[in-house]
Amino acid sequence: MTIQLTRRYSFAAAHRLHIPRLGEEENRRIYGKCNNPYGHGHNYVLEVTVSGPVDPATGMVAHLGELDHFVEREVLEAFDHKNLNEEIAAFRERVPTTENLCIEIYNRLRSFPAARLARVRLEETSLNTFEYSGETDGSPS
Repeated sequence: MTIQLTRRYSFAAAHRLHIPRLGEEENRRIYGKCNNPYGHGHNYVLEVTVSGPVDPATGMVAHLGELDHFVEREVLEAFDHKNLNEEIAAFRERVPTTENLCIEIYNRLRSFPAARLARVRLEETSLNTFEYSGETDGSPS
């Protein structure tokens, strides 16, 4: 029997959606107000879902304290109150869209040892939510 456990976290971060090789006008056309030269911020809500068998001794898929510590170390400490473009190496050459942020978070969490990472879901605004479950089309995640 496999059970899924989903835990919610939150963090705040700023970013600017911008491709340096494109002109200012083209960036504004593609990214609109998200291309603000000074950046803009979001209060992200992150859902992390792990799955696995229920441990007969504990009755749990994963110990919540272990999951919380892992997410804190791998994601929250790294991203909370940061400028993604300037402070996160993964986004120095890649546009920090929420799609790319979702993939980056998944890759940071997939080594959680106590259960299999099933997916991450990232809410950017009340209107925009992104979900990633790893490799699905044969391409690397």
